[in-house]
Amino acid sequence: MSTKTEATIDDLYRVPENGKAEIVNGKLVLMSPTGGVPGRAAGDIYVSLHDYERRVGGGYAFPDNVGFIVHVPNRRSFSPDAAFYKGELRGGLFLKGAPVFAVEVRSAEDYGPAAEIRMAQKRADYFAAGTLVVWDVDVLSEKLVRVYRASKPENATVYRAGETAEAEPAVPAWTMAVDDMLMYKRSASLDVWTHPLPRGGTDLLSQ
Repeated sequence: MSTKTEATIDDLYRVPENGKAEIVNGKLVLMSPTGGVPGRAAGDIYVSLHDYERRVGGGYAFPDNVGFIVHVPNRRSFSPDAAFYKGELRGGLFLKGAPVFAVEVRSAEDYGPAAEIRMAQKRADYFAAGTLVVWDVDVLSEKLVRVYRASKPENATVYRAGETAEAEPAVPAWTMAVDDMLMYKRSASLDVWTHPLPRGGTDLLSQ
């Protein structure tokens, strides 16, 4: 009779260099690299949070691929696309506890009924671990930011192009224009704005 061994934090440390993974339901879940547009959006959000950290303080801004160790029934770790954290830095070790603010930027595979269920469960895990605000950032299809709060986890505040998103009460007085997350690479040869679409997605800008 075989017994199934659950993944441990040591397994997370052994993920190959530059790899990204989380421990969910006892399994080490590897996460594939994202595309250019969502990657740039995550980077821009981190830069804005880092600027806030330097000006205001109150915590630490983190980019993609940082591990946060938690203890909730469904998971042992998070690795958000960007985050703001108010705990203690631990040198080269993963951080203890969830960030107060977590950003999840949708990649091409984060669409459809199964993806929506998976992302809703992850938000529930964030809130169970102590996160106050979670951003669901969609720069590929609907081009908006949904802001979920622990105080009302099922009700999202939606910010679209031309509006300014916030992360209250996790990051007080910090804001970011949605347009700043929707900057695409301008093609010098074609002189047009280019961006990829999710699988089966629709370019709303062309409608």
